[in-house]
Amino acid sequence: MLKNNNKILLLLTSLFLNTGLQAADSNKLTPLINKVESKVIDWRRHFHANPELSNREFKTAKIIAEHLKSLGIEVQTGVAHTGVVGILKGGLPGKVVALRADMDALPVTETVDLPFASKVKSTYAGQNIGVMHACGHDTHVAILMGVAEVLAQVKETIPGTVKFIFQPAEEGAPEGEEGGAELMVKQGVLKSPDVDAIFGLHISSQTPVGVIGYRPGGIMASVDDFRIRVHGKQVHGSTPWNGVDPIVVSAQIINSLQTIVSRQMPLTKQAAVVTIGSIHGGVRSNIIPAEVELIGTIRALDPVMRKQIHQKIRKIATNVAESMDATVDIDIPMASSYPVTYNTPALVEHMLPTMQRQAGENNVVLIDAITGAEDFSFFAKEVPGFYFFLGGKPKDVKIEDAPAHHTPEFFIDESGMKLGVKTLSNMALDYLKN
Repeated sequence: MLKNNNKILLLLTSLFLNTGLQAADSNKLTPLINKVESKVIDWRRHFHANPELSNREFKTAKIIAEHLKSLGIEVQTGVAHTGVVGILKGGLPGKVVALRADMDALPVTETVDLPFASKVKSTYAGQNIGVMHACGHDTHVAILMGVAEVLAQVKETIPGTVKFIFQPAEEGAPEGEEGGAELMVKQGVLKSPDVDAIFGLHISSQTPVGVIGYRPGGIMASVDDFRIRVHGKQVHGSTPWNGVDPIVVSAQIINSLQTIVSRQMPLTKQAAVVTIGSIHGGVRSNIIPAEVELIGTIRALDPVMRKQIHQKIRKIATNVAESMDATVDIDIPMASSYPVTYNTPALVEHMLPTMQRQAGENNVVLIDAITGAEDFSFFAKEVPGFYFFLGGKPKDVKIEDAPAHHTPEFFIDESGMKLGVKTLSNMALDYLKN
């Protein structure tokens, strides 16, 4: 009995000392974080005014690399085209934790009235269009640059290594190119030194500043884009009986695809989505074309349901077309395919107290899974991962009035970025010290 009591005493003492160490570490970081906040905001504004599309983040990467080098961090460039990796070796031996930020912007023309609003134009899919950080990746980069500066100043006390991963092409590589997290993993970004766990965050325009949203297990859906080419027989619009109308066939396919989720998926288990986002076919009002192209997206939070949806799309499109004397070519995926973004439950449980200390227990909230997708999933598929959402909505704006991501009106309250620096910095240290 005495031995058991001694064991309990040792355990409680260890927990007490550990909690004290964490509090001391957090207090030590606070003045460093306060000092770097203005830099983080300045970096974010620069990146926002100078956005770059996927796999084209050359200027962004150069600024990141120069900053990391100035901190004495070992730097690797050109990873997965434009990616930058920084390796900060602590003064004590230990594990390796990775922190990730994505760098790319979107082909969106900004309409927000800001002094640092984007005026950049570029070519996307053959069209001249505006470029904008309409998903907050500029904040992610700036936050991680701030974390790097903070942790570099306490390098000698870090028991292990911190790997900073600045990733290109989260929004998807241009057609015909590889990119993003999948390519970084393929090129060995989680090796040499081998990463034990990885953390990442995403700013949210509809989560209040000061709030962190998290979820163990699947937090974001898998995504597969797909293309269906419907082949008919071209004919004059006045005599449709002399041809095969791929437009009518396409309409029937689209309607039938909607029954997959509404009638064939166990929605009490997990959510799923099948969306057609683009239809192309024909050039004149009086010509029935020979071909129509449908492009869409599949979202699923369950791997089995994901596979079933793929099978059912193929079956429905093929059978509907055959019943109307048409044929189809089906590509699933067409270009992009991400697995479910999965948060390792044990890692979430382990890091939850750290998040609560930084934001306040009431400001760390369990959220529902999201049918949006993230290629952070490729990292978390290889090593334990934890991905969470950081509030960026001004407190005086109603959620229903907050602009959505990927829109020209997208807006972030910069005061929420400091919590991102605090949380990632302390998560990295607490993970390595425990």
